[in-house]
Amino acid sequence: MKQQIVDITERIIKRSAKTRAEYLAKIDGAKSGTVHRASLSCGNLAHGFAACGKDDKASLRGIHHSDIAIVSAYNDMLSAHQPYQTYPDVIKAAVKEAGGVAQFAGGVPAMCDGVTQGQPGMDLSLMSRDVIAMATAVGLSHNMFDGAVMLGICDKIVPGLLIASMTFGHLPTVFIPAGPMPSGIPNKEKARVRQQFAKGEVDEEALLEAESASYHSAGTCTFFGTANSNQLVVEVMGLHLPGASFIAPNTPLREALTKAASRQVTRLTQQSGNYMPVGKMVDERSIVNAIVALLATGGSTNLTMHIIAFAKAAGIIINFQDFNDLSEAVPLLTRIYPNGHADINHFQEAGGMALLFRELIENGLVHEDVETICGRGLSRYTKKPVLENGELKWVDCVEKSLDEEVIATVAKPFKVDGGLRVLKGNLGVSVIKTSSLREGSFVINAPAVVFEDQNELQTAFDAGELEKDLVAVVRFQGPKARGMPELHKLTPLLGVLQDKGFKVALVTDGRMSGASGKVPAAIHLCPEALDGGLIAKIKTGDMISLNGETGELSLLVDEQELANREIAEFQVNGHHQGMGRELFGFMRRNLSSAETGACSLFD
Repeated sequence: MKQQIVDITERIIKRSAKTRAEYLAKIDGAKSGTVHRASLSCGNLAHGFAACGKDDKASLRGIHHSDIAIVSAYNDMLSAHQPYQTYPDVIKAAVKEAGGVAQFAGGVPAMCDGVTQGQPGMDLSLMSRDVIAMATAVGLSHNMFDGAVMLGICDKIVPGLLIASMTFGHLPTVFIPAGPMPSGIPNKEKARVRQQFAKGEVDEEALLEAESASYHSAGTCTFFGTANSNQLVVEVMGLHLPGASFIAPNTPLREALTKAASRQVTRLTQQSGNYMPVGKMVDERSIVNAIVALLATGGSTNLTMHIIAFAKAAGIIINFQDFNDLSEAVPLLTRIYPNGHADINHFQEAGGMALLFRELIENGLVHEDVETICGRGLSRYTKKPVLENGELKWVDCVEKSLDEEVIATVAKPFKVDGGLRVLKGNLGVSVIKTSSLREGSFVINAPAVVFEDQNELQTAFDAGELEKDLVAVVRFQGPKARGMPELHKLTPLLGVLQDKGFKVALVTDGRMSGASGKVPAAIHLCPEALDGGLIAKIKTGDMISLNGETGELSLLVDEQELANREIAEFQVNGHHQGMGRELFGFMRRNLSSAETGACSLFD
């Protein structure tokens, strides 16, 4: 295995020794020698199976049949989650065939960032992750269950389910995906129309037509944003069946995988004799594997926070520097939009996850000897699922990439590094995604133009005030100020300026979408403006240096002058009211920094 990755893993193990030991002791104390419902009183148990059918009641009265919790993020507004409508009945039938019982333990909210982008509801997006974790905990807290299946795909949903799964780490847990929608218009064409609209060259009808042709049916959006990055990370951690992530919804293979995953969780319970709790299965090596795969594919920057958060729930301490150092050790092996022209379906057709796994394993970039829901060894995931005469089987993947513009090799990668860097300097620490940046845009030295809302930048753009080299500073977007909304609305605007030949960059204590990457953006800046970060002292006209090659981010203003400047005050301007935001004040106040997961759930 590559020594650099081994050394980083050992560093994480050493750093996490105390918290991981405490965590493992906790989940060991929570396990049961028999079914968990055996600890319930007769009244408790009667309530727990009151609505069950006669056969299920009979099974749940005894101590030999596992009870599997179903936690679902189904709603029929999210295209990615709409297919989950029929899953509970499929899961219940499959678990029953395996000799167990499955009960729907609870539904969790699932918001679509695509709907809320640029809207007040986006201020709730990141915090919804913690709500999902808590809602899952409520569902599992009845102590009826011996294992769990998690149904979730999109941006904050999977991380929230993972935080809860690690919290209930004594339960065997399997994640079941639903798959991507068919490819619509090319993502590059969609981005082009967005920029045309930003320049006033096309009207809203043309923009809506393009968007509707891109997002057009049930299934996950096909670009490589946070939703598909989530699926990749979950599979690499061994929580999906091999090859399950990107099989289309509403197909025979998809249903066969759902049934197989449902049966698989029953094989991991205490009653099976093959007990494998998820908190023990996912260890430091699993987390490193997840980061490596994310970097090798140029995945979403949102995962820098999410992995930190759910790793912490398992007693494992990860930081931005780990991402940076692993990025130096891992080459970029895929080009999936926004890092290239292909979408996730093209990736699947070129060889998909099985080919990616094989390339990573054969070149010593991931820990192969980890536990998965299918047993020990990540090599199981180098095979792809197929249906042969109606029977689900796993077969060898292709020998080499079927499209070398989509999947490359370690010997001839798209980039020698994973395309994610930590930027440090007097402004603090932030991350930048470099995998999709154009040549010549890694280093920007330009005057700041300061905004405290992305709509202010839109107004300045419309007025023609941004036709110049600049670093757009959008502050008071951090966890405690606004709940850290994504600023995806800025991508087309700054992209237009970039196309005109201006050198532009973004510095913010907020987030960008998982689909962003064309414009150099120092995001997740810590400390945030509301925590006294130096970003709160920047004035329009100050020179800022952003260097994606050396990892530096500096405000080029004399230290004495900065010491004499006052910190700008956060102007709430209604951002904490309306669209439910008034209910989340307690959570905003308790969110940690981006580098510690922007999480409100841990001390």
